[in-house]
This record gives sequence, C-alpha cells and structure tokens, in this order.
Amino acid sequence: MIVPPLPYSPPGDSKENNGLPRASTEPGLVPFVTQRQGEEAAPDNLTIVPHSAGPRLYYLDEDPRDRPLRGVLWARCAFNPVDDHHMPTGVPQWKLMHPYRQMLTMLGLRCQVCAEPARTPAGCVFLAGPQDQDPTQTTIYTNQPPVCVKHARAAAALCPHLQKDPMVFLARSAPLYGVHGAIYGLDARKEVHVVERPDHVLPFHHPDLATVLASQLIRRLSVFRVLGMGELRRELAAGRTQTVSGGTATP
Repeated sequence: MIVPPLPYSPPGDSKENNGLPRASTEPGLVPFVTQRQGEEAAPDNLTIVPHSAGPRLYYLDEDPRDRPLRGVLWARCAFNPVDDHHMPTGVPQWKLMHPYRQMLTMLGLRCQVCAEPARTPAGCVFLAGPQDQDPTQTTIYTNQPPVCVKHARAAAALCPHLQKDPMVFLARSAPLYGVHGAIYGLDARKEVHVVERPDHVLPFHHPDLATVLASQLIRRLSVFRVLGMGELRRELAAGRTQTVSGGTATP
C-alpha cells in the first residue's frame, strides 16, 4: 500500500470575492478526499488473534501504516496515480470518501478539497449537510474534514452530500474523538466476519475498538459558532478573529 506524501499543492490561485475567494467548480476540480474509480478496497485478509486483554483484529500482512493512530486498524483502499499537482486521478465517485485520505486530512486539519492547511485565525471551518446535524446541540461529531477559506464555496457546490446549502461550523475546539467502522468477530467455524456496522461514532475508549476496522476519523466540535455561507463570508471579510471563545482547534 503506497501512501502519497503531504502536502498536496493545488493548481493556481483564485481572486477574493467578499471575504471568500472565488472557487472554481469546473469538472476538473475534485475534492482530494473523493474516492476515484479504480480505488477499490483491498482483498479481505483479516485475522483475529487472542490476547490477554481480549481479541485483536489484524491484517495477515500488516504494515505500520495500517494503524495510523492510537493503534486502530484502518480500512485499506487502493491509491490511483497522482497528476502533476500531486492530486489523485480517475473518475470521481462523488458519494464516497477515500478512507485513508479522509483520515489524513482530518488528522492534519487539512482542507478536504486541496489538502492544504485549513486553520484560520477564527478557527476551522467544518461543513455539514442541511439535515446532518442539530445545530442546537452543544457538541457535534463530524466525519467531514475541514475546508480552507479558498475552497469553502467549492466544497458546498461540488459535494452532493452538502446539497449546496450546508451548515457552517466555525470551530475553535475540534479534538479527535473516535471512528466510524465495522466491528469484526469469529463465527462458529472460527472465520472472521462483520458482526456489527454501528451507525454511531465509536470513541477511542470503546471496548470493541480492538476488533474494529475503521473507515472514517471523527472529530468532536465543542466550541463553535453555527453560520450560513453568507455569514461566513461576512465574518472573514470583516477580519474578525475573536468569533468564538476557547482555544485553538486541537488535533
């Protein structure tokens, strides 16, 4: 499994427009995290090994990169070749995020479109589909990597999940929290199989994490403001840096 290096350099610069740069939405612009045709899941060669602390899931030919953080086993997926700008190539599969690229951008707080750093003086910008989150909650769990100022509008326009009208979370605090993934076990014939696909987040202290194959990294937003795209433009155009209380977003 080959993991491309970061950072990835996006082509060209765009001009400012009312606080948010104009972001191209031509067919050539595809978010870095989008899975491409040909980037298929690796063959299933999983095994479960008993330990004194309980069973643990492994790949038979495991590589250190298969456990990129906190000892969690990560879903393998092929990488297509990259272009002259070191961006993935291939026909985009718009509804899918590449599990490893999602993890890389979420872990490093990099933009899901260009993979450049996404922090702003006011915090990190996270987007959510109109029906995905309850903005009245004091804590939000998100699988969507942040976006940089340059590509906030492009992400909203390009991602079908965001429906061109996303909620915007401007977060000062966004620590890592857990994963989405499948829990594995042994059947009556001692063969490895999926026993559960939870639709909720599995925190890093979850008792079943040793037998989870993770596919998405999750951050917890706890100090944030909820904005619309127009409000975000005004915030950034006004140069406001004290928009939320608390410290900086933390990895």
